[in-house]
Amino acid sequence: MTALGDAVRADDAEAVRRLLAGGADPDAPEGDGLPPLCAAVAAYAYKAAEALVAAGADPDRVLPDGTTPLLRAVESGSRAVVGALLWSRDLPDPGERLPEAERARLLDAARRWYGAGAEAELRRLTGAAGPADISTIEEEWVQVEQVTLGGLTVRAGHGAVLTTLEGVFGVPVPLEELVARAVRHTDSSHVDWSAASFRLVDRLAEGSREVVTALRHHPSPVHRRFAADWLLTRQFGLEADAYPYGEEDRELLAAWADVEPDPEVLAVVLWALTEQNVGHPGLEALGLRYAVHPDPAVRLRAVDCMGWSDGPLSVAEREALRILAGDPEDEVRYSAALSLLWAQQDVEAMHGVLRDLVRDPGSPMRQSAADRMAESGDRTADATDLLVSLLDVEDWLTRMIGAYGLALRDHPDTPQAYARVEEIGPLFSPDHRANALWAWKERNGAGRAGGTA
Repeated sequence: MTALGDAVRADDAEAVRRLLAGGADPDAPEGDGLPPLCAAVAAYAYKAAEALVAAGADPDRVLPDGTTPLLRAVESGSRAVVGALLWSRDLPDPGERLPEAERARLLDAARRWYGAGAEAELRRLTGAAGPADISTIEEEWVQVEQVTLGGLTVRAGHGAVLTTLEGVFGVPVPLEELVARAVRHTDSSHVDWSAASFRLVDRLAEGSREVVTALRHHPSPVHRRFAADWLLTRQFGLEADAYPYGEEDRELLAAWADVEPDPEVLAVVLWALTEQNVGHPGLEALGLRYAVHPDPAVRLRAVDCMGWSDGPLSVAEREALRILAGDPEDEVRYSAALSLLWAQQDVEAMHGVLRDLVRDPGSPMRQSAADRMAESGDRTADATDLLVSLLDVEDWLTRMIGAYGLALRDHPDTPQAYARVEEIGPLFSPDHRANALWAWKERNGAGRAGGTA
């Protein structure tokens, strides 16, 4: 084992780059006779793989068994690793650098694994009959299953790998097939779903939007949710000149929200409708209608539908938001309280809602509510005591929020509060909350010297 190999297997990209800059050979064989890029593929170390390729490691090098690092990456099922080996600033475009036979081999491998499924293909290769060990892994902000069987491990992102290769190599694929790859999984965070969604964006000129939006009438909720999710992504994913359908989409979404029966789909439709800072005449009616919906995800999006008019909140909106500020679901309660605070309605009561969320260590909204409370005009003794209490939490960011809130209130114990933050980790000067300490010192005549104690 080499130091470079150890850094690669740990996916320590910074150490890999440091060793490469110091003269390590990115293609030098290790003890097994294989280059470090193969270790990166086997370890799913895509950041290390990027560093190796950028330093000159050859992803197309033919190995003793006739494979290449890129082929191994394709079979591994990791879209992130494949991407790291396909592209680099110093590599020619993969569609041009790879001969036709090699492109066909990569595509065939991806199709075989995707068609059979990761577990079934592992069973075929290993002959193992026992249960597979399956877990879910986060990889580049998406999710993918990792399957271990018979001593081999792969990730089940072969649909995304196939979609990526087809796009790179210019292989024509029916738009409906891309949809099918996405909805093979019910989780919108799955890598296959994500890859298909982005590929459909690339094919707007071929009618992909029409194919996707037609899915709102599909009997399957998963198909409808894919359409809603795709439209949601388009709201913030493209500039108006690249995607000129924003207004048309909002009309479609408003009509769809009025009739969608599935709560999970409905929540995404309402989210897509309100994602952009653009109103719609039907938003208030939708918000009031769904404020009493039994599903909390829909009630949460109902909050987003209210308050879009140019004037103040209507009487009906204020009453609905007041009720939602007492919702049993913390996220709904938090969102409704913020809406009323922004509208300068029931300010003291809504500050109380935030304080209650901060007071609850089990609330998923505790940190968000604390951040809002820290910057708010809530100068009650209760709020100050809560900020002080956050300094005992074993989480760096939560402690930072507590110290930041005290600094904004010119609390005399602000330096000691920041010292409590540094017990866990150093202050990061680009963080505006860290910089509040220096502003406190300026206001309170302490200057910039003397540290945080």
